[in-house]
Amino acid sequence: MKQSASFQGLNIDKNSIINLEKGKLPPQAIELEEVVLGAMMIDKKGVDEVIDILTAEAFYKETNQLIFESIFKLFQKSEPIDLLTVSNQLKKDENHERVGGDFYLISLTQKVSSSAHIEFHARIILQKYIQRSLIKISNEIITDSYDESKDVFDLLDNAESKLYDVTQGNIKKSSESAQTLVIQAKNKIEAVSNKEGLSGVASGFNKIDKLTAGWQESDLVIIAARPGMGKTALSLSMASNIAINGKIPLAFFSLEMSSIQLITRMISSETGLDANKLRTGKLEKHEWEQLNVRVKNLENAPLYIDDTPSLSIFDLRAKARRLVSQKGVKIIIVDYLQLMTAGANIKTGNREQEISTISRNLKALAKELKIPVIALSQLSRMVEGRTSKRPLLSDLRESGAIEQDADIVSFIYRPEYYKIDQWDDNERSSTEGEAEFIVSKHRNGGLGNIRLRFISQLAKFEDIEHYDSPYEFHSKMNAAANDDTFKSDPDNINQSDEESDLPF
Repeated sequence: MKQSASFQGLNIDKNSIINLEKGKLPPQAIELEEVVLGAMMIDKKGVDEVIDILTAEAFYKETNQLIFESIFKLFQKSEPIDLLTVSNQLKKDENHERVGGDFYLISLTQKVSSSAHIEFHARIILQKYIQRSLIKISNEIITDSYDESKDVFDLLDNAESKLYDVTQGNIKKSSESAQTLVIQAKNKIEAVSNKEGLSGVASGFNKIDKLTAGWQESDLVIIAARPGMGKTALSLSMASNIAINGKIPLAFFSLEMSSIQLITRMISSETGLDANKLRTGKLEKHEWEQLNVRVKNLENAPLYIDDTPSLSIFDLRAKARRLVSQKGVKIIIVDYLQLMTAGANIKTGNREQEISTISRNLKALAKELKIPVIALSQLSRMVEGRTSKRPLLSDLRESGAIEQDADIVSFIYRPEYYKIDQWDDNERSSTEGEAEFIVSKHRNGGLGNIRLRFISQLAKFEDIEHYDSPYEFHSKMNAAANDDTFKSDPDNINQSDEESDLPF
């Protein structure tokens, strides 16, 4: 129950008395509110400049809120906005007398002669509103924090959600002129031309990088497949290529596997040691030495793994912002999209709408942070019922919004999984140990089907041209494991790839 006190015969909230004693008033700019409303009623240009910046709640004075609501209704109906039409709209809404009648409206128009500087004034009003919102949220957080019956993690989620709502609802990006954008585009083209290699973050797979020019900033990339196709394996292979070989900071959000499971799979990939041996710990002496030597590159990699289960899109955005600002992360991988939630405080209706919300927010995150976001996705069972098992865009599970929001939609297809032993091409080549990376949507480039080598023992993908046959990698790996030189001198493995025949 609110505590109140009697102040000259009036019931006044205790917090208000404290504010009066301290000389504090909520942030406000009533004079600017009146100037802006007056300018909107005398100049159509003024309406156009601020109608998408302000909301009725942004006004501190209630009468000004009601007047803005009337102006907004007229704008939505594409009707003229002036002193007379606003007055009539207020009468329709039964708010004419509440705002002080025509006398107050006339006084507003007399306060200003034009709509000059109206956008600047509107942004000050918005800043005051944001300050009031932050004060209100802070007071609610303080009050809730004293409530011992509330779960602390619910408090954190609720607090972050409210702050997020303030940001989403009020921080709006203005349009930029073609001249400004052309200059920015030319500068980017020049920077790319002076830069060796790709314009985006290299995946480490030659043909994929040739098709995409690397994963581009602000892009949402969807990699989808049926269970067992190797979504996580491909994403971890890319993570190794990017963070270990490329030394580019990468954040991996895993909702399916624990961080220890993921890092163990990466250790298998980096060291060339069979994943089953690592799981059981049954390693020979030379394999322990191999593990200790080869794992150093992984230890020093700028790789950050978060295995929070049932991660909400809001939590992801908060974590991602911190990783980008504190760790300089340049790319994010999410494994996988359908395991995420929209958040307890976001009402979405059904699961399809929730996935749409998640997908839309992942794209917004990529744009906000100006980094590529790669999200893994499950496919529906429709694939299993077809003669051809090659995935299609219509197979994306639970929402067409994923296809709509993504800049690149790609699929992983391994015929070997379906007991198909030959590719459906003219050469009828063997599918053993091979996979296809299918780019079915590419907003800024071409499409293509790219063959990759899949090494099941290491749960790893490689460029197919690295090996002449699916057995070459394993034969070299086994030969190296039994090499007396390595057993006696494990440091020998540190030689460069050009000097060594070791494939791992």
